[in-house]
Order: sequence, then C-alpha cells, then structure tokens
Amino acid sequence: MAECYEHGVCVGQIQAKAGLTQSTVSEYLSILQRAGFIESTRVGQWTYYKRNEKAFTALSKIIESNL
Repeated sequence: MAECYEHGVCVGQIQAKAGLTQSTVSEYLSILQRAGFIESTRVGQWTYYKRNEKAFTALSKIIESNL
C-alpha cells in the first residue's frame, strides 16, 4: 500500500475523502500549489499531490519565532 502514495494522492482520492466536487478540490489544490505548500507529480494521465515538507518546516519556524 505504501507504493500507492509514493507520488502523493490524486484529486479523486482527496475528493472522495472531502466530499467536495472535483472542480472545487482542484481549485483548492491550485491555490495551495501556488502558495508553495504542496507539490505535484504527473504520472501518465494522473497528477498526484503531496505536502512540500520544506515549506511546512519554514512556516513552523516563522510561527515559533513570531508567537
């Protein structure tokens, strides 16, 4: 099962969990990607998304130093 998530998760998987339309999920993912919080990988016809761990580490440091 771990190899299923090697590249991240696809929109359909996120949509099924979130209960939102594919277009809504795609729009949210686009916003997160432009902000640098997620990365995408294209494999054939599918696009997989995963967290950008460096961005979350940097955000955590900013929050810790400013709060």
